[in-house]
Amino acid sequence: MARAYNFNAGPAAIPLEVLQQAQEQFVDYHGAGMSIMEMSHRSALYEDVNNEAQSLMRELFGIPNNYKVMFLQGGASTQFAMLPMNLLREGQPAAYVHTGAWADKAIKEAKLIGETVIAASTADDKFMRVPSLSEIVVPANASYLHLTSNETIGGTQFQEFPDTGNIPLIADMSSDILSRPVDVSKFGVIYAGAQKNLGPSGVTVVIMREDLAQGSPKSIPAMFRYETHAKAKSLYNTPPSFSVYMVSLVLKWIKAKGGVAQMEQYNRDKTKLIYDAIDGSGGFYKGCADAKSRSVMNITFRLGSEELENQFVKESEQQGFVGLKGHRDVGGLRASTYNAVPLESCQALAQFMKDFQQRNG
Repeated sequence: MARAYNFNAGPAAIPLEVLQQAQEQFVDYHGAGMSIMEMSHRSALYEDVNNEAQSLMRELFGIPNNYKVMFLQGGASTQFAMLPMNLLREGQPAAYVHTGAWADKAIKEAKLIGETVIAASTADDKFMRVPSLSEIVVPANASYLHLTSNETIGGTQFQEFPDTGNIPLIADMSSDILSRPVDVSKFGVIYAGAQKNLGPSGVTVVIMREDLAQGSPKSIPAMFRYETHAKAKSLYNTPPSFSVYMVSLVLKWIKAKGGVAQMEQYNRDKTKLIYDAIDGSGGFYKGCADAKSRSVMNITFRLGSEELENQFVKESEQQGFVGLKGHRDVGGLRASTYNAVPLESCQALAQFMKDFQQRNG
């Protein structure tokens, strides 16, 4: 079986070992005579899957005991609205760091709910960098500070996070969760759509400090209250059971690889191959993101002309590469090197880039 060199930005690569295990268990899960997709979410078998996935998240990400782990639906896009619905208080503005397209979507949703302020923005730099910590100014009475840890479109990533004291720090980590160790205790909330680093689309992981999960306003529907899902251990309604099962398998895969710290080194080794091809090209390839803000998950770069970029994409696809065309809003080229992208794929891409330069430089 020929596997593609998958550099899609999302839905993205899933470890081959995980796909093969899911294939083996697809029709008959643990002797139940049915697929995980067919069984009741109230069954003991599925509750074990749900509990194991939460337990593995805690273990691998170092989540303290006073945090809830929830598996919700609607993607990170629903969290853009759900967070201010639950946590934005009257007279206490929500503060946002504006670093690009995904931060912008979160800001627009929050403005529908209540008062918001921009704590920092890199719009003047076309979002090709993240702000330094000293640039982030948070009102003393803010309900929370929200940031996007990794912007997939621009290819920028926070290398460190602000200390917000008593003001809850909230991070959308959809595109870099479990790619590196993080001190979860610095955050009030971390959330992530699964389809980049955790598994397939359909489930969103929300890690929330208990005090923030309690006391959701009764004026919002039950399905949009964190309190509802925290109390029900993510089983208030029918969950995306197959997606949660797949997340559990991916978490086991990360654990078998040595955990998150080992995954970070693996990711840096992979990414370095491609950044070295860019930086060593004598200007043939031009990296988009500021060097200090470069993402380890999404590598964005350009060539001398759009025509040459189209040729690059066409030839790469002929050689089995997928997903190297940049986002439609910005153009250019992008390689997404999430946890499940093998080192061999990055080696192949780096070699293709060198060959392409030799033929067209």
